[in-house]
Amino acid sequence: MNKNISLKYINKLAVPALIAGISEPILSITDTAIVGNVDVNPVESLAAVGIVGTFLSMLIWILGQTRSAISAIVSQYLGADNLNAVKNLPAQAIFIVTSLSLFIIASTYPFASEIFKLYNASNLILEYSVLYYKIRVFGFPFTLFTIAVFGTFRGLQNTYHPMIVAIIGAATNIVLDFVLVYGISGYIAPMNIEGAAYASVTAQILMALFSGYFLLKKTNIPLLPTFPFNKEIKRFIGMIFNLFIRTLALNITLYFATRFATGYGKNYIAAYTIAINLWFLGAFIIDGYAGAGNIMSGRLFGAKNYKDLVNLNKKLIKIGLVVGCALTLVGFIIYKPIGLLFTKEHEVLERFYNVFWIVLIMQPICAIAFIFDGIFKGLGKMGTLRNVLLLATFLVFIPILYGLDYLDFKLNGIFIALTFWMIARALPLLINFRKQFIPLAKNN
Repeated sequence: MNKNISLKYINKLAVPALIAGISEPILSITDTAIVGNVDVNPVESLAAVGIVGTFLSMLIWILGQTRSAISAIVSQYLGADNLNAVKNLPAQAIFIVTSLSLFIIASTYPFASEIFKLYNASNLILEYSVLYYKIRVFGFPFTLFTIAVFGTFRGLQNTYHPMIVAIIGAATNIVLDFVLVYGISGYIAPMNIEGAAYASVTAQILMALFSGYFLLKKTNIPLLPTFPFNKEIKRFIGMIFNLFIRTLALNITLYFATRFATGYGKNYIAAYTIAINLWFLGAFIIDGYAGAGNIMSGRLFGAKNYKDLVNLNKKLIKIGLVVGCALTLVGFIIYKPIGLLFTKEHEVLERFYNVFWIVLIMQPICAIAFIFDGIFKGLGKMGTLRNVLLLATFLVFIPILYGLDYLDFKLNGIFIALTFWMIARALPLLINFRKQFIPLAKNN
């Protein structure tokens, strides 16, 4: 068997990718845990972080799809032993996405209040949301820059250096969260929710600087864009467009989930914030193996090695199920303590504990869905991913959400709808892959 699809090699790529991948949810979870324990208005602060976190995640996921597109193209050219043909593509992609990020800042900053009213935020929660967003949004271009560089490293089958950058960013954010949110007696006054925002932005800037440094020092990929555009820029933009539509559908799901949770009251949105951030953490842990699937499937597809591609798929499904079940088990073991980590508010905890079991039992399903997401991104089949998510969102999630809301399921309804949404994402991709590549593997 090809050593480059061995479990050892998969873990060599997946474990660093896992650590790198959780950097963004670690920023949000740290903010959530620290802010949820402040002395002044902890529930409102926690709710604001959850609402803004959902909106920022939408922006990052929409424009952060450059990572998958760059990774797919670079890995395919690496597999075809023709990397020089796309050497200038990453810098051009970074230039495009960071330019778009500046436009996003200019078009959302003045309308922050109107944006968060759409999430049902009002009164103090709205005030805190606007305050938090107007600081955190300035980290947006730096995050997109980092994500694009991570995509380049992934395409080159290198997940080690993104891991180092992510560790630096997460450690910086945690330290600054404690210092700026709670303050240091006699030196730094407590800044509460503003401190959490400044901590995140500082960490994002630092990650961007280290990402650029490692790319220049450890690869021969330039950061300065040169023109004319690479011949693959058209395919890159096509991938981005399909992923944009797909991610828009994904964030419509999160928008409706957050909007419904906010509408149920401040204790519900606070509990939802904790649960959804833990769901994100689980997703990004599994995404380490999805990232390995992305990296390796692109290279094998570029080399037309369909037999190993199918074998890789089988291995990743088994690994995903093991990781998903392990997350479920660990979650049930620490069920009570994990809630207390985020808040001491009894009513918030009660609502969180009533729904967290659903987050846990969906983890194996999420694992399969995310792994196939990674594989199809590596294959460059963004149109298929787009169509599947559109169907899952509009024909599965939204109808179930409204139906369970009518039956007064509240937060349970939201997370049950999310579970069926994940099933609707996983099954079509599994069937499509087997139908397309098993016959090709037999003839390989």
